[in-house]
Amino acid sequence: MKIEFVGAAQEVTGSKHLIHANGKKILLDCGMFQGKRKESRKKNMEFPFDPAEIDAVVLSHAHIDHSGLLPLLVKKGFRGPIYSTFATRDLCHYMLMDSAYIQEREAEYINKKKLKKGEAEIEPLYTCDDAQQCLSQFQSVGYERSFVVEDALVACFYEAGHILGSATVHIIVYEKETNKRTTIGFSGDLGRKNIPLLKDPQVLPQCDYYITECTYGNRLHESFDELDSMLIDIVNKTYEKGGKLIIPAFSVGRTQEVVYRLNQAVKDGLIPEFPIFVDSPLSGNITEVFAAHPECFDRETYREFIDNRLNPFGFGKIKYITDVEDSKKLNFYDKPCIIISASGMCEFGRILHHLKNNIEDPKNTVMIVGYQAQHTLGRRLVEKKKVVNIFGEPYNVRCDVFKVNAFSAHADRSDLLDYTGRIEGVKKIFLVHGEHDQGFKFKDVLAENGFKDVVMPESGDIFDCDTEKWVQ
Repeated sequence: MKIEFVGAAQEVTGSKHLIHANGKKILLDCGMFQGKRKESRKKNMEFPFDPAEIDAVVLSHAHIDHSGLLPLLVKKGFRGPIYSTFATRDLCHYMLMDSAYIQEREAEYINKKKLKKGEAEIEPLYTCDDAQQCLSQFQSVGYERSFVVEDALVACFYEAGHILGSATVHIIVYEKETNKRTTIGFSGDLGRKNIPLLKDPQVLPQCDYYITECTYGNRLHESFDELDSMLIDIVNKTYEKGGKLIIPAFSVGRTQEVVYRLNQAVKDGLIPEFPIFVDSPLSGNITEVFAAHPECFDRETYREFIDNRLNPFGFGKIKYITDVEDSKKLNFYDKPCIIISASGMCEFGRILHHLKNNIEDPKNTVMIVGYQAQHTLGRRLVEKKKVVNIFGEPYNVRCDVFKVNAFSAHADRSDLLDYTGRIEGVKKIFLVHGEHDQGFKFKDVLAENGFKDVVMPESGDIFDCDTEKWVQ
């Protein structure tokens, strides 16, 4: 049995890990790489394996850096099942179709430029038809229900507490030739305790090998009390200046949490009740999926939503915008307001238009509420660059920019360490889904706490579980 590290190895996006066992190939996640446009396209276009040879995919959650290349996998010949939780399947219905639409529109835009230059046209990464075919291959399984992925390979989903439907994965492999039983744990993206809306992460059963993310492996998030205080302060100061608060937020999870916390602050009289626009058709659809899966909610949210019949995602003057013309009207809105829009790393979507139209005005504020990968516009804003390019044009950053880490749905160093320490029997740990510095610093932290066999594999590395050696 072997574990091959394909994507999100010493980087944060593009999660892909391949299990070779009993002559079968099982892919854990199939995420899109996000970063520089040219680099991203090159990395995303080709797989370092034949998709037609993949027997099954086990998907941890719906975020595009974990699910976004599934339609391309299908386009290139994968015909097996895609196992996920029920909520992940429903989220992927919207997210993969939205991603396909973006791929088609982006190809159209690029081809118009190429046509003028007499250059060869490009194909979209995948199309809406590819996404539809991909969605037909999903097979949903509930939490804590073991399922047979392939003969002698059994998996089970456990609550990850990261986003709606997110799961850690426990795999048991029975090697036929040796009659050996091996267990593998995969964190996917691990969430935090006591996040509003969702249940806390469940600890995995015994694992011989544990593949864990380390996105915030050397950072500690602010407490939730600090988060509420910072949010209230940023909202009130922007309101007093008469400006707009622009919040780039992922459509899944982050948007709903921001709306929920704003709802609470308005109810408690801590911020004024002024217009809040969620400008993202996808966010509106995703919020409907949240409402359809109250079984994923924590007790407090469940009581509020089911027992008291209160919608935690819609209140006061909040408006979900879907129409393009209504979105454009926000450019001319001259009163204080909050605009929440995708994408979370400021690379695609309507958020680019809101940033273009607002970052040069000192009255306005941009609040970053999620992880920003290297080479993204969001990362440049967090790094306090004075000039940034949007749609190929330079813009002076004159507005205030705040980074609020406490909104992160990723476990921080303390959470990761605590969770790892509660899994029994771990003899080797693989650190993935983290940049080089974060991973190796977390490796040192693990070593200080008694975990000696910890590695941070590079893309293409293969570990042989039978010989306990790396395959050259």
